[in-house]
Amino acid sequence: MKRPQLIGLAIAATAGVLAFVMVRGMVSRPPVEKTVEIKVKSSDVLVARTDIGLGQITNDSLFRWQSWPEETVTPGFITRTAQPDAMTQLSGSIARAPLMAGEPITPNKLVKAGQGGVLAAILPAGMRAISTRIKEETAVGNLILPNDRVDVILIRRMRGRSGTEEFVSDLLFGNVRVLAIGQQIENKEGKKTADGVANTATLELTARQAELMALSNSMGDISLSLRSIADLDVNAGPTAGVDPSSSRESSAIRVMRYGTASRAYGVN
Repeated sequence: MKRPQLIGLAIAATAGVLAFVMVRGMVSRPPVEKTVEIKVKSSDVLVARTDIGLGQITNDSLFRWQSWPEETVTPGFITRTAQPDAMTQLSGSIARAPLMAGEPITPNKLVKAGQGGVLAAILPAGMRAISTRIKEETAVGNLILPNDRVDVILIRRMRGRSGTEEFVSDLLFGNVRVLAIGQQIENKEGKKTADGVANTATLELTARQAELMALSNSMGDISLSLRSIADLDVNAGPTAGVDPSSSRESSAIRVMRYGTASRAYGVN
């Protein structure tokens, strides 16, 4: 092979090796990550610094300002721009509902002290709180807790058409929220039963239903039937059953027990 050919071959080989090395380096080189900073408009929103319990009296150490995307700020949120002194203004308020750490504070979740007691603070507008006596056998063995939903049943004696006394059961109200058991208005952490010495249950009813509840307390024995969590409708209020002040009879079932007639009104 002639010398010029050898020189050309050597140059070609060298160029091929260099090209191979360059291509290999480009293929094996890790991709360059680029960080793009996008600025999102935000507002400082007042949130709970720690968990706040139902009925707890607040102070400014329980609140903090947190940056919140402006597009998600609803009209109910308290912003630093609109209320820079909100922490001081809300200090001493009472929590109408439990608040979790980081949850935005809204005016309807707190009520200022002096505008009523704790129970009045957690009552929705238009509703009334009324208590009824309970005992272990009429309150599901003391397993009913605040914020449970129950049906209220009245058991009373009535004189039948034959002149004999009969036991009658009426469903007074359904889906009733329990506000308190005794003086306990909130479930205690880790406790699965109500206070064993509690002998009253405070219920959330409408004004008319509270009137009927007071009447029923004097007419007979009240029993509370616990509703399943699968049947709960927290957005629905208590439903009406039988009016105990009415003498109208509905379809009834008569049962003979130990020679004494008893009757349960139909409520459908």
